[in-house]
Order: sequence, then C-alpha cells, then structure tokens
Amino acid sequence: MPDDSKTSAGGLPEGEKGTSAGQPVPEAPARRLAATRRDVLTYLAILGPGIIAAVAGNDAGGIAVYSHAGAAFGYQLLWALAIITISLIVVQLMSARMGAVTGKGLADLVREEFGIRWTALAMLALLVANGGTTIAEFAGIAAAAELLGISRYIAVPLMGLFIWLVVVRASYRTAERIFLTLSAVFAVYFIAPFLAHPDWNVVIRSTAVPSFNVSAGFLTAIITLVGTTVTPYMQLFVQSAVVDKGVTIRDYRFARLDVIFGSVFAIFVAFFIIVTTGTILHPEGIAVETAEDAAKALAPLAGEYATILFAVGLFGASMLAASILPLSTAYATCEAFGWERGVSKGFGEAPVFNGLYTGLIALSVLVVLLPGLPLIGAIILSQFIDGLLLPVVLVFMLKLSNNREVMGDHVNGPWFNLIAWSTAVVLIALSAVLLATSLAGMLPI
Repeated sequence: MPDDSKTSAGGLPEGEKGTSAGQPVPEAPARRLAATRRDVLTYLAILGPGIIAAVAGNDAGGIAVYSHAGAAFGYQLLWALAIITISLIVVQLMSARMGAVTGKGLADLVREEFGIRWTALAMLALLVANGGTTIAEFAGIAAAAELLGISRYIAVPLMGLFIWLVVVRASYRTAERIFLTLSAVFAVYFIAPFLAHPDWNVVIRSTAVPSFNVSAGFLTAIITLVGTTVTPYMQLFVQSAVVDKGVTIRDYRFARLDVIFGSVFAIFVAFFIIVTTGTILHPEGIAVETAEDAAKALAPLAGEYATILFAVGLFGASMLAASILPLSTAYATCEAFGWERGVSKGFGEAPVFNGLYTGLIALSVLVVLLPGLPLIGAIILSQFIDGLLLPVVLVFMLKLSNNREVMGDHVNGPWFNLIAWSTAVVLIALSAVLLATSLAGMLPI
C-alpha cells in the first residue's frame, strides 16, 4: 500500500500541505477520497480467506446440526450463537495474523517449533478426519441434486470434476472468485425465514436471553453447535490462504475485516436456519437428523419454494466444503513436510499438493457412488477425529501466537489472550465431553 504521508492524491502543491507556521491543515477532500478508495480496493484485493473459511464451516453437517437444533428446540439455542460468534472470530483472527506475520502456514510453524513427530501425528489425524468429512460433503451434493431432480450418478462425477479443475487447473485468483461465488449461495437461507413468518419478538428475546435445561439432548445440541462451527480445517485453511495470497502484516487490518465479516455472515446463516426450522418444524414435533431431512420436511408445511431454497443452500454448502476440505488437507500436509504447495502451482511444481487434492476428491466421489455403502461410519469417525484434533490445534495456535520469537511485537494482547484462552478452554472441555459421551453412547447425537 502506498504511504499516504508522501503522496498528494488531490494534486496539491507542497506549499499547500501546511500553514506558514508549519502547522498541518486538514487533508484536502480529494486526498481523503483517494485514500478511502485505495483502502476499499486493498480490502477487495485481500477479501477471501476469512469469508471462505468461515462459510465453509457451514457445510452439509453444519446445516444438519442447525436444522436439528431448530426442529428439536425451537429458538432455545439462538443465544448460543452470539457467544459462538466471538469464539469463531478470535480463533480465525489468530490464524490470519500468524499467516500475515510469519508468511508460513500453521503446519509449517508447528513442525519448526514442536518437531516432526507432533506434526506427523496431527497430519495423520487431519487426513483421516478430512477424508471422512469430504465424503460427507459429496454425499451432501448427491442429496441436494436428487432433491432438485438430478441423479447423483450425474451430479457427483460432474461436480467432482468441476471442483478438481477449479484448484488444479485455475490460478489462485480464479479459484478464490469461484469459492466466493459459492459462498454467496448461502444468502438463500436469509430468505427462508420470511417464508416461515416467525414471531420476531420471540426470536429476538430468545437470542438475547439465555435459556437452559439439563436434558441430555439439549447439552448434546450445544456441544455439537459449537463443534460444527469451529473446526480444525478452518484454521489451517485460513492461515494457508493468507500466506498463498501474499497478505503481510502491513495489510493485516484488511484481513481482519475479512475474518470478522466472514464469521458474522456464517453465524447469520446458522441463525436463519435455526429460525426457519424452529418456526416450521418444531411446533409439529418433526425430527431432523440430516440436511436432506430438513428440506423434505419443509415441503408440506412451508411449500415447495422452502424445499428448493434449502436444497440450493445445501448444494452450495457441500460444493464449497468439498473444495476447501481437501485443499486445507493438501496445504497442511505439504507445509508440515516442506513440500511445494499452492493453488497456482501445477503438477510439475507441486506434485504432492495436487496429488493429495486429486486423490481425496476421487476417493470421495467413488465412495458416494457405490450402491448401498453406509456413509454414517465414515462421518462419525471423521467427527470423532475432529474432536481429538481440535484441542491440539488450539493449543498449538495459542502457544505460537504468544511466542515473541515467532510473532515479534504481534503476539496476543492481554484482553485478546484472555478471550482466546477462555475460548480454547471451553472448546477443549466441550470436545472432551462430546468424545466421552460418544464413546459411552449415553447421549443421542
């Protein structure tokens, strides 16, 4: 970015920049306008990683969790989204700042600071978790396509090929524009609540005033609500994307806006899904376990358009996450072992990066197309591994973001640290509870 103190966008002579006594005068309107225009253009250039990472978290599994929360508990969990928003922003900001300061991805920093053994263990867990979740995303593409009247045997291979071409054959700028376009599909969920006609006074009151009950289902819903919003692959992706895009600490304020906007947008999507299903399905006592269940259940109660909106949203969500999950995995694995990586690099320059991305997509397409193959096992395993991985990733992030040898003067401040550590402790505790209850089989998922 140009140094505004050395340029005169309004074309003023040097003598007009101050008074005869050497005191500065207010900036010329033309110069302020030019500076504002530069800031807007810089923000638009940096826009992307934060929005894509946050919105990708609202994948097929996320839509299912939000739909289940609304169908099962109405508006009772809306208050939790405000707290989750703070957690999501804090965690994503740490990732973006580390990428801007160091020019390195999270896996790269973990290898340098903690050694290859910890890194290899984390990457193995990430590969298993992201592999299972990528399969789930392609299952979401199949479900959405069939809701829209398209056979999965046509939609899944074509979309798999499209996703592969976006990353392997396109430049970073082109891929990012496509990802941002897919993110925009989530706007359909902003329309759905107005078809449902909720009582907005009750919605606002439920959002502002926390409500609790100690039932197993309610506690599980809160845990899964948090767990589906803050996931390990999001942190890995946003830091790698910031590095790949060439964002530096000088431009970090724009990256910070990108992260905050993306996080708030993602939470609004969750909010409107819960409001829609809470308004239509909860009073009817209709159970929802998947995003497909929610879309089908809406048809007889809210009309065909509500089903189409949910199906389109599910399709866009699954497409975006099916792109980002293998991309995050390829980034992290190559960073961890020092291999070449980058969306703009071809097979010749980054064979492992492109090979991993290709392999994850091909495997997921194949699994989803196999007739009669149960996907639930892969999905549950991936969630289990994510639960194990999240606390490890958060501790690594907090240690690195407070290390002056790594971050220089850009370590966490006291208040940010308080929020960040509190967020980490709560997320670690929730992950531990979710893992324990899943193992014991005591709570309904």
